[in-house]
Amino acid sequence: MRLERRHQASRTALVLAPIGAVAFTLAISALLVLWAGAPVGRTYALLLQGGFGSVFAWSETLTRAIPLILTGLAATVAFKARLFNIGAEGQLYAGALAAVAVGGMHGGTGFELSPWLLFPLMMLAAAVAGALMLLGPALMKNRLGVDEVVTTLLINFIVLLGVSALLDGPMKDPTAMGWPQSVSLQSDLELGKLIAQTRVHTGLLWAVSLAVMVWAVFKYTVLGFDIRAVGANARAAAFAGVPVTRTVVSVALLSGALAGLAGAIEVAGRTSYVTLDMSPGYGYTGIVIAMLAGLHPLGVIAAGVFVAGVLVGADTMSRAVGVPTYIADVIVAASLIAVLVATLLTQYRVRRSR
Repeated sequence: MRLERRHQASRTALVLAPIGAVAFTLAISALLVLWAGAPVGRTYALLLQGGFGSVFAWSETLTRAIPLILTGLAATVAFKARLFNIGAEGQLYAGALAAVAVGGMHGGTGFELSPWLLFPLMMLAAAVAGALMLLGPALMKNRLGVDEVVTTLLINFIVLLGVSALLDGPMKDPTAMGWPQSVSLQSDLELGKLIAQTRVHTGLLWAVSLAVMVWAVFKYTVLGFDIRAVGANARAAAFAGVPVTRTVVSVALLSGALAGLAGAIEVAGRTSYVTLDMSPGYGYTGIVIAMLAGLHPLGVIAAGVFVAGVLVGADTMSRAVGVPTYIADVIVAASLIAVLVATLLTQYRVRRSR
């Protein structure tokens, strides 16, 4: 058996690949549901009902989808240029800390500014913090050939240790009864609710708007063309006159900034402060979302809502039939593997060697 590259991937196959991957994942996961002693049909029905079956379910799904869409966009931008950013988790926390450092100190030791000026400064600080987290690994890859998968992954642990030290030190909220959490944002800086009596906030508009902006950058700008050219073949792009180093730096700044904004929007829209368990792996799940979306910025919105619905619906499913909520993590992880295999098969066909 050998793989033979297709001359051109079918557009229909590219569209159906993620759908088939999800269907295959659900079929495989059904074995785990049966192993847990639960009926497959009812379990999946409860999963969908918990994620999409009511206004409350939709509100929780959309709330969970906001950081997932942003980290999915961060992965999409980077992967499009073959810069494999595995550090969105650390960049998210860096952005959240920067947001609290700017917005949480107002009224305390400094930053006596109007909320109209302080809010954009807070978002800018979060974007810069996230961007700087990825700039170093990108430059090391470009100049020294250091594998960015390793560096961005390791930086995650460094950032989380730094966050832990800050939450127990200079950024610790003295009114938190000893609990390691940061000071809170001023209430004027928090994002408003999008739907009354739910947790959905206007960060959803930020996430959707940024997805559209990234799509427009890819489709209509020179930078978007350069990103696609570098991602297709960096050496050929350089030979054709594309500024590879400048493009990679731009990609790193944009990708890291999106992940940093995910942290700031999560703080401003949901928690108002930073804790070590603020993100249940949003940065890593963003990679799955980017792949499910086929690295299409608008597809990231649908993929983010789908994954968020699975994660939210798992709670309802677990309470009703006793299946562990970890089945949702299995579905998300298995869908990544399945979509990678499906994408491979859209580009290669399997031939039997004689």
